[in-house]
Amino acid sequence: MILGMTDPALAHKTDFGRMYSRSTTELPSVPSITTVISQAPVDLGGWFSHMAATAMAQDHRLTEAAGNPAKLRALAKEASTAAERFRDAAALRGDRVHSYCEQVSLRALGRPHRMAEAREELRANGEDAFAARFDEWWELYQVEPVAPEITVWNAEVGYAGTLDLVARIGGRLCLIDFKTKGTDRNGQVKPMDEKVVMQLVAGMKAQESLVDAQAGTWEPWAHGDSPLLLGVAIGETEVRPMRANPEVLKYHWYKFCALRRVWDLQLQVTDAGRALLPIGPPAAVLRPVAG
Repeated sequence: MILGMTDPALAHKTDFGRMYSRSTTELPSVPSITTVISQAPVDLGGWFSHMAATAMAQDHRLTEAAGNPAKLRALAKEASTAAERFRDAAALRGDRVHSYCEQVSLRALGRPHRMAEAREELRANGEDAFAARFDEWWELYQVEPVAPEITVWNAEVGYAGTLDLVARIGGRLCLIDFKTKGTDRNGQVKPMDEKVVMQLVAGMKAQESLVDAQAGTWEPWAHGDSPLLLGVAIGETEVRPMRANPEVLKYHWYKFCALRRVWDLQLQVTDAGRALLPIGPPAAVLRPVAG
């Protein structure tokens, strides 16, 4: 499998979410942008229930299992993991699409690439339409890549992340985040979550960018001066770019910084020790014997 932005050299999976180190020889020290954003609560209970019910209703074995409690329990157990299976499959698909996007950028920059292999991997999984739509968007918008898959760091707030692409479009510098999306019943790509704005503004507010992962060499972040922030939804029927509203950026930045503090406090809570301690009944009171 061709690795893309989901496996940057300095990213590590930890008990506290994905974290970044300063070099390949150092331990991780700050959370990733996406880990920080994940501190915001999200209620997925309804979606999990819907996926389980749908999987159960569409299972061809349901009729056979009717009236057989053991078989019904087995089907229900399998259906209960439908949401996780869907999520994992979508993540792998997103990895493949992101990898292809990266290879297209590398080829345009005249750097070594594996674009043909990335395209074939999509085709082998029945996902060639994502690449075709991306190619159409790339040509239509005349994208001029500057830096694909660039890792950035903010020491003041304490986070790091990897941006999908820095590019010029129509002469304007852009920070771009690609989102692989499904298609709705009208044949249109599904909308992106507005959290992409928080992700992009955190990238814009970086202070350094990575030069050499093994040596741990960084340089001042050169692309944070009022770039255009674009979330680009890539689907099988179309690619839909959306611009982050400049009027709301500061609020999304404030929220990101607040979530970064939440992440830090969660670590402190974890390290503080047990939150609940056992307690026994009050000691028996010895009463004097009546004379």
